This record gives sequence, C-alpha cells and structure tokens, in this order.
Amino acid sequence: MTKTIAFGVAATLMLAVPAMAAEAPPDTPPAAYNTDSHPSPEVAPGIYGKMATQVMSKFKLSIGGYIKLDYAYNSVNLGNNGVITPSNGAIPSKSITGTGPNSATFANQEQSLFSPKQSRIWFKVDGPGFSGAKTGAFLEVDFYGDNSAASESPMPRLRHAYGTIDWPHTQVLFGQYWDMFAPMIASTEDFRTAAPQGAPYGPRVPQIRVTHTLDLNPDNQLKFVVALQDPNQNGDNNNAATGEYGPNVNYAGQIIYINKTLGTAPGYMSLSMNPLTVGFFGIYGNGKAPSNANRSLDSWGYGLYTFVPLHASRNGIDRTMTVAFEGQAYAAANLAYGGATSTSVVGTTPTGGTPGAVSNTFDAAGHQTPARNWGFIGQLKFFPTQDLGLTAGYGSRQPFDRSDYDGMANYQRFSRQIYANATYDLNAAIRLATEYQNIETRYGNVNGAAGHNASGVDNTIRLCAYYFF
Repeated sequence: MTKTIAFGVAATLMLAVPAMAAEAPPDTPPAAYNTDSHPSPEVAPGIYGKMATQVMSKFKLSIGGYIKLDYAYNSVNLGNNGVITPSNGAIPSKSITGTGPNSATFANQEQSLFSPKQSRIWFKVDGPGFSGAKTGAFLEVDFYGDNSAASESPMPRLRHAYGTIDWPHTQVLFGQYWDMFAPMIASTEDFRTAAPQGAPYGPRVPQIRVTHTLDLNPDNQLKFVVALQDPNQNGDNNNAATGEYGPNVNYAGQIIYINKTLGTAPGYMSLSMNPLTVGFFGIYGNGKAPSNANRSLDSWGYGLYTFVPLHASRNGIDRTMTVAFEGQAYAAANLAYGGATSTSVVGTTPTGGTPGAVSNTFDAAGHQTPARNWGFIGQLKFFPTQDLGLTAGYGSRQPFDRSDYDGMANYQRFSRQIYANATYDLNAAIRLATEYQNIETRYGNVNGAAGHNASGVDNTIRLCAYYFF
C-alpha cells in the first residue's frame, strides 16, 4: 500500500514538472508587466489597457468594455437621472418658487439611487492597409438611451462610432467622436466630467477630422487638428435648441505642443500615461433663427489646455508617487449643448411671457444674441501607491457680462464644483471608487425680481464598482 501511494505521488510530481517549468519568473521586469501579477498599469484590456484577445470577424476584431455600478446620495433631488449631476449645471434652490427642476420643490428633497447604465461595450477593428496607411474602426455604446427609464429598463446609446486611416504622421477620422471644443475631461466618477463647471467636453458629435503630427525632435512634437463637425447647438434635438435653421457646420481646430522630457503621469481614468501637453483650441459656427428675424446667430469658443506631470513615473508604467496637474480656461457663446454656456441665447422676453422660461421665443425685432460664458477648471492627481489614486479639482462657469441676462429670471450667475475622489484597483478587472462633490449654482433675478440672488447647493457622496473586460 505504501509503495502504491509513493508511486502515485512521484507520478503526480513528474506530471507537474512541465507546468512548473512553464511558469513566468516571479520578478517580471517593469517594462513587461503581466496584468495578472501587476494589474494596475494595464487596468483593463483593449482600449482601456494594453492586453487584447482577438476574435475573428472579416478583419481582426477586439471586444471590451466595463460593467459599472453607481450609488449616489444627493442632498437635493436631481431627478430621474440624478445618479450623475445635471448637464446644465442647475442645482435646485430653496428660494426659487414653482415646480421646475431647479425649484424649492426639489431642493427640499434628498435622493438615494443605484444605476448600472454607465456600463459600456465596444468593438475595435484592425482593417486592411490602404496606400501605406493602417485602417481601423471603433464602435461603443452605453445604456443611457432613455434617461427617464428605470435602471432595469435601459436603452443602448451610441457613444463612439468612427473609422480611421492612419499614416505615420497623419490621421483621417470620420464618424462620431468627442466634440473638438475644450479637450479636458475632468476625472470625476459620475462621468459628467464637470462639464457645466469648466470642462464642457461631454458631447460626441458626427464629424470629419484630420490630425497631423510634426516631430520637432525625438522628445518634442506639434500636433495640428482640424475638423468639420455637426452644429449640435443649432438643432431641435436638445434642451439648448435656439430654433435655428440652415446652419453652417462647426469649424474646429486645436494646436497642441507635446514635450516628453519631463516623463509621463496618469491621465483620464488613470488608464493612460501622458507627457507634458499644452494647447490652444477653438470652434466657430452660425445659423439663422426665425425668432431672431431670420438673422444669423454665431456660436464660438476658444481656450487654453495644459497637462503637466509634476512628478513623473520612474519608467513610464509604474504609477507610484506620480503627481499630475491638468487644467483649462475658455470663453464661449451659444454652446450650451456641451455645458460651455448656461443657455444658448439671451434677449428680450416676449410680451406676456415669463422671464427665463424655456418655452420662450424671443421677439421678431432681432433682440436675440448668443449667451456668453467663460469658465476654468484645474485638478491634481496623485498616486501614493501603484493601486491607489487620489484626485481633487475645482471648476467654475460664469457669464461673460451679467448685463446680458438682465431680462432673464433665475439666470446662472455662476456654477461651481469642488470634487475629490479615490480609486483602488483590486486586480486587472476590478476597480472600486468613492467620490465627494459639492456643487453650487448662484442664481440672479430670482423669481423675476431684479437684483435678487440665491443659491442652490448639492452635496453628493458616490460609490462605484467597475469590472473591466
């Protein structure tokens, strides 16, 4: 019996030898992290990291995304979509009468809710070559197709859908991609990205863009980006519609300087390592409006963006003790669709109309002008360890000239946000996060009384769980 057991143990050990020999050495060099033993540099596969497993389509196809569960406690009622903050920046105020979403009715209520609707799935295609270029495509959806629907009844919503042609220094992109105006995406966990408080980068819009990179030397680059894109602010498919027609496309551009000598630090969602980046951006468009005596209304914006690795990664992969600053400032007019301005237009209130009412059409005498705002935002991102990330930021949006809003009730004198969050990566798939937000909207001409000001304030505590795949 003893010999039989001994023989079985010996046989088992012999069978295990090949498997043991195939194991990777315990100390993998930093430049070749394995996502199982060192998950944080590559938090997730595919576009969210560097690991991909391909399945076969007509061309090479990768699939990925993440599951995200949000819990939010709001000190005021932000409505059906309250798991993320309002896109227009309007926080309910206890001083505003009526039953609107910014009124005392909602300011006197609290809110507690879960949502999985920010979960996403994407498909990435590596296609055939073309005239010395690589080609590809990307398709992504989330589940915010109907913001009023319950969390258990979501609808898919198109986020990104574009094709690319890439030469060594030039890319042509066509489809739906990030709006060109204001490149900063603030690292807030609610994915509103502080759009109404200085970072109006939320919309994805149909466009054609060309990007050209000029190498000054191995560590310095200039990037030029130009685009024609959908004039979303002029349409009737959003709350900021001005009733315009026959609009020109938006003309947009960016000039970006990139310097790699200072190293890199974690960027948006801490999923990429970014070098020193400084750039200018701008956008322009116009369209005629029946409510403005068929005169044209301009849309424009311009600003400055920067990302600075204050304390860089030791090897371009490890996040431990990295510190980064990111910020931007801008001025804009008639760009409420992305949160750059608090409303689209300002002007004379029609006879018998209610000042500030969304349903107002301005008179036909041509007293309608683009609403103008300016904004700024800055944030610091710090990783005390490889897996733990801390972010804090402040942003604000204000009228360019408050006299523009003299005839409008409950206009936003400013909208500002303070936010702080912490993320922790358990492994290559699972990330936990918590966030605190303090958001204030200061209103002018409250309830139509000239010079009467009041505030709406929300305090949000958020818990998030991600599973990247």
